[in-house]
Amino acid sequence: MAAQTHDRVADWNDQSGERWVNHQSRLDAILAVFGEVAIEAAAPAVGECVLDVGCGAGESSLALAALVGRQGQVLGVDISEPMIGRARALAPQDMSVVFRVADASSAELPEGAFDILFSRFGVMFFNDPTGAFAHMRRALKPSGRVAFVCWRGMTENDWMRLPMGAMKDILAPMTPPGPEAPGPFSFGDRGRVARILTAAGFTDVTIVPFDASIPFGKGETRDAALDDVVNITLEVGPLSRMLADQPDDIRDSASVAVRAAFAGCPGERSVMINGATWIVTARNPSS
Repeated sequence: MAAQTHDRVADWNDQSGERWVNHQSRLDAILAVFGEVAIEAAAPAVGECVLDVGCGAGESSLALAALVGRQGQVLGVDISEPMIGRARALAPQDMSVVFRVADASSAELPEGAFDILFSRFGVMFFNDPTGAFAHMRRALKPSGRVAFVCWRGMTENDWMRLPMGAMKDILAPMTPPGPEAPGPFSFGDRGRVARILTAAGFTDVTIVPFDASIPFGKGETRDAALDDVVNITLEVGPLSRMLADQPDDIRDSASVAVRAAFAGCPGERSVMINGATWIVTARNPSS
C-alpha cells in the first residue's frame, strides 16, 4: 500500500499533474456541474472556514471562497505540486484562499478549525479511507459539515466506459482494480461510503445520486468536437497511462477507436456524455 501511495503521488507530481494543468480549463468545464451541486449541498455561509480536499487546480476552492467572503477562509490541499501551482496562479490576491501541497489523510491540520470538509472528486484515492476521514474529522468544528461528490460505477460513466470498451481489441485487457482499491470508482458502492463515514465518526450520512449530461468535447464543428474528445482521452486519465509506452501504430489505432466510440453521443459543437455521481453529506457530532 505504501508503494501504491508513493506511485500515485509521483504520478500526480509528474505527467498526470502536468497534463491536467495543460487541459485545466477544459477539465474544469467538464466537472463544473458536479462541483456546483456539491457546493449547494455544503451550503457555505459568509464567514465560514472550508477545507477543500483534493482541490486540484483550485476551481472548487475559488468558488467556495467567493461564497464565504473575506470574513471566511478556504484551505485547498492536493498532493500535486503542478496543480497547486496553477491554483495559486489563478487565485485573486484579494480572495481568502490558501493552497497547500499536502495529503489530507495524514497532513497536520488545525484541530476543530473548519466548518466544512468539502471535496470534488478528491476523496476516492485514500488507501485507508476510514482512517483518512477520521483524521480529517478532527479538523472539523463540532457539528461541522461534510459535503463531497464522487463517481458511481465505471459502467455508468461514459468518460471511462466508452474508451475502455474501445480498447478491447487493441490492448490486452486491463486487470480491473478491486472494488475497494483506491481509484476514481472506489466509492461507487453507496453502502461502502456510508460505512466508511460512520466508522470514521460522522453522523447524519446522506448519499443521493446525481446524474448529468456533460460536454466532454467541444469545437466549432462536430468533427472538431470529436477531435477534442480524442485529445483529452489520450492525454488525461487511465487511457493515457495505458498508452504511454505503446508504439505509434497502437496509439493511432486507439485514436480511431476512441473517436468511433464517442461518435454516437449527441451534440453538434460538443460531445455530450453521461456522468453518474453520488452527492454525499454528513455531520461531525456536536460532542
